[in-house]
Amino acid sequence: MAQNDSQNKKFSTRIISEKFNKQDVHGAIAMPVYRNAAFEFSDSESIAAAFQYKEEVASHTYTRITNPSVENLERKMKAASGAENVMVVASGMAAISNTFLTIAYAGSNIVTSPHLFGNTFSLFKFTLAAFGVEVRFVNTDNIEEIASAIDENTCAFFCELITNPHLEIADLPGISKVLKGRNVPMIVDTTIIPWCGFDARKAGVDIEVVSTTKYISGGATTIGGAILDYGTFDWAHNKRLAAVAHKGGMSQFSFKLKREIARNIGAAMDPEAAYLQALGMESLQLRYERVSASAYELAQFLSGQKEVVKVGYPKLESSPYKKISDDLFSGNPGAMLTFSLESKEACYKFMDRLQIIRRATNLFDNKTLIIHPESTIYGTFSPELKEVMGIENNLMRLSVGLEDVSDLQADIIQALKDLK
Repeated sequence: MAQNDSQNKKFSTRIISEKFNKQDVHGAIAMPVYRNAAFEFSDSESIAAAFQYKEEVASHTYTRITNPSVENLERKMKAASGAENVMVVASGMAAISNTFLTIAYAGSNIVTSPHLFGNTFSLFKFTLAAFGVEVRFVNTDNIEEIASAIDENTCAFFCELITNPHLEIADLPGISKVLKGRNVPMIVDTTIIPWCGFDARKAGVDIEVVSTTKYISGGATTIGGAILDYGTFDWAHNKRLAAVAHKGGMSQFSFKLKREIARNIGAAMDPEAAYLQALGMESLQLRYERVSASAYELAQFLSGQKEVVKVGYPKLESSPYKKISDDLFSGNPGAMLTFSLESKEACYKFMDRLQIIRRATNLFDNKTLIIHPESTIYGTFSPELKEVMGIENNLMRLSVGLEDVSDLQADIIQALKDLK
């Protein structure tokens, strides 16, 4: 985990003890919800200084730009991760889209895996393509293939920390060495493993994107996303950012993102969502350790059921990614697992019998959730694209919650009984 050497505090302590940027006038120990659009200033000079960033401690002017409740969440994330700059936005997809709208340009390309979350795949393949950005799909298990796909117009290498729902894990430290030599940033969606379980900077990640809807929100209370800049990439090598000046302690990337892209796109996080997610962060490590242990126990249990064709979980001996998982996550690869039955029809029948496990999309709710990815997340893609993305029609994704494992096992057993 990233450590704050100046404070020498452990993970949960860093989050809980992080101070407000400015003292609350009433001495509240939890940041209040500043649910308002605008902020008043005492005189014309003060508001001008705030808009021009001339103050030593920045004031808030308008909630689409900054807000005290939102800033408090960003400070907690910065303390948890060790990132140089953090910006939270309205959703995980907003985090990805704002990131690439900051660095991509017509004629540039993104090197990535075809095994991506459906909307991320669609963003690269269709949305950005309309603006002249090329996507180059590679096998991220093959570092030589990644290297051969890179050229002078590659704006980034992107991957998911653990692919959803394929459960593949790229050798990030090994890939990072190649990228550093070619002056290409590594951008990773780390939603699957929070900061208490993965040190992004140590693995060579330059920019981290996260759906805070998942672990961070504290039980699927709200939608949100985060962009973390570790300050480890020289953006002079990016044709879009080379001319951007370093200002206010921010890299060219963070300056461009915060002062232009995020403002113009307008995907600001709601202050109440920020308040709830800041509370969620305080129990993050406790929840993560519990659901991860339960996921491993369930993966082992499912592996012993005769109706189950295949189980995917990186900690299992059967996973080809066990070693890299052990190295990157200290043998604790989170709360998402997959398993396959004989057919799509069997999957539907099984899911319809469940009584405790919920049929719902999302990950890392307090409740255990199951979904059939091929017919839902990827349901609108053509058969040809589903094949490219490696989506199987007899696979289910399970996000393990906080229920007692024995109750989840009993629910699975009764749903599997006499399954044809």
